[in-house]
Amino acid sequence: MRRLLLLTSAAMAAASPALAQTRDRAVDVEQVIVTAAPYVVSMDSVTTSVDVVTRDDLDLAPSSGLGDVLNGLPGVRSTFFGPGASRPVIRGLAGPRVLVLTNGVGMIDASALSPDHQVAVDPQEAKRIEVLRGSAALAYGGSAIGGVVNVIDERISEQPVDGVSGRVLGAISSGDSGETASGALKFGQGPWVFSVDGLRRQSADYEVPTSPESRRQLEAEGEEYLGPVESTVENTAVELSSYGGGVSYVGDRGFLGVAVKQTDTTYGVPGHAHEHEHEDEDHEDEDHDGDDHEEEEGHAEEGVKIDLQQTRYDLRGGLDMALGPFEKIRFSGGYADYEHVEIEDGAPATRFQSEGWEGRLELVQPDRDGWQGAVGLQALSRDFAAIGEEAYVPSVEIAETGAFALQRLDRDAWGLEGGLRFDRRTLETAAAEMDFDNVSASLGAFVRPAEGWFLGASLSRTGRAPTEAELFADGPHIATRGYEVGDASLESEVSYAFDATLHYGDARWDLDLHAFAVQYDGFIDLRPTGAEDPESELPIYAYRQTDAEFYGGEAEVSYRLWSQGESSFTLEGAADYVHGDTDLGPPARIPPWSATGRAIFDRGWWTGTLEVRQVGEQDRVAEGELPTDGYRMINASLVFRPTDGFKVFVEGRNLNDTEAREHASFLKDLAPLPGRSLRMGVGYAF
Repeated sequence: MRRLLLLTSAAMAAASPALAQTRDRAVDVEQVIVTAAPYVVSMDSVTTSVDVVTRDDLDLAPSSGLGDVLNGLPGVRSTFFGPGASRPVIRGLAGPRVLVLTNGVGMIDASALSPDHQVAVDPQEAKRIEVLRGSAALAYGGSAIGGVVNVIDERISEQPVDGVSGRVLGAISSGDSGETASGALKFGQGPWVFSVDGLRRQSADYEVPTSPESRRQLEAEGEEYLGPVESTVENTAVELSSYGGGVSYVGDRGFLGVAVKQTDTTYGVPGHAHEHEHEDEDHEDEDHDGDDHEEEEGHAEEGVKIDLQQTRYDLRGGLDMALGPFEKIRFSGGYADYEHVEIEDGAPATRFQSEGWEGRLELVQPDRDGWQGAVGLQALSRDFAAIGEEAYVPSVEIAETGAFALQRLDRDAWGLEGGLRFDRRTLETAAAEMDFDNVSASLGAFVRPAEGWFLGASLSRTGRAPTEAELFADGPHIATRGYEVGDASLESEVSYAFDATLHYGDARWDLDLHAFAVQYDGFIDLRPTGAEDPESELPIYAYRQTDAEFYGGEAEVSYRLWSQGESSFTLEGAADYVHGDTDLGPPARIPPWSATGRAIFDRGWWTGTLEVRQVGEQDRVAEGELPTDGYRMINASLVFRPTDGFKVFVEGRNLNDTEAREHASFLKDLAPLPGRSLRMGVGYAF
């Protein structure tokens, strides 16, 4: 995917020393994107590991959840709980350690609580998606200790619009009988800008080249593995619709806009039926005859579905003004009412609700001879409730406030940056109220030793408060196949991180290398106790604190082998590696290494891409976790642009129809990644 430069907010700029408009060195505007922030960052000046998925990339991306769309970026994997639910895994971290945002504001959903809960935003809504690997806690608090994913749409315009612009996309796919249609329209009338957008996608159960259960899973259960056989992963159908609109006023000194969005989706949750099927087998051995068991198996095959709805309202604005040492004020906020219901045997069962708001305010300093900075405030309030048989976390009220200061000095040949943040998080249940105070800080430096070269390094300390599940969980959690027990005595998790970056670019070469090492004091991990809950017959897992370390890196390289006029041939490569360890042994679901090679022939009016991706075996596993085989996957695409703004594309994924399992997924041994599929579509932008 095309690497651009971008930071999503003033605070994100603090997490990496950014290059603003320097006094002596001009910045190519084609290499710079400024998004809701006072910092301008050039492609050769980013010290953290950043990728941007553009609208063109999203047109070719699979019609799936957020984690699956981003899976394959260096350092990024997916929690893959079927096509209906996935979140990003960044440098081996997931859930409450990876913050998902929409336009710089939190989701206010329940997706971080469990891997079978979908994020309440679809990638096809986005204009682009920004991915920041490594801690961004100075920007967004402790929930960004592992990274940030920001989904950016166009509902609130910050720039005036002359006339009408928009886009439409339609696509179909094999392997899951998928259909996708999306569109967005924006039009301006004087200082007013109006926008509307909509999305609908649906797919059936998807096909795989092997049995859904892995060889290791079957052997562990004492069953025979019959070898590769074409199969369908049952209960993986998805229906999703999302629509919204916005209006903004854009003046000479700033803008102010509001937006609303409605999300509705129903999707199957694979794995639940498998769990109940084995429960039925146990009961059959004890109480039932063969005919009864057959009926129960048929009944279990209905599986569990999730019906998710969220209504969201957003406000965003900015104003250029002289306010003491500041020249600009920016603010954004969102309110959402979220609910999803788990449907078992056609009837509503467990219900999860999340209602609340989040807002942030930033005051930005002017550029004073290469010195820039900002101060800001962030606050959120959220009421969470879980009702039903699998409500393993009690209802809780969550409140958080944060204040941060960010400074950066850029002297062209060298530069410094630093930041400081204070957070307070309060969690209140019917039985307890707990407060956590955290301090996060960072210090970084960079040099430009020669034309095209950039070297940077940073140190950071980050604090993360425990989540409601880590503190208060007490009940069966079918998605993770365990009875989870929280610990109200947990303290904040603290990380000490070192990041190093090297960028190089010239007419032919682009190179990005990133290395990181993180030490955790009080890493919160879910560990087996060796006991079993007698009622649910699930193994008991307890949240415990331990010391931990993670280290690894990412690499991206691009070489333009040949170019003539509008034609070019480019070779690209990417690789990543992460190693995790704790005093209790390896953490679970740490992704193995991966490497990707890509050849791109661009003829101007058409582009062809061939990609080979190799993912290694993971045999360094946690207690109770099975190893995962490596795999090699071949992908290809052709894009035709017969006229300006119009394109026709065909894309093939997993063309070699290999068995591929995502080690970072709880379902890796029950639901492999999709087999061979073709996707065709048309798009038009005007």
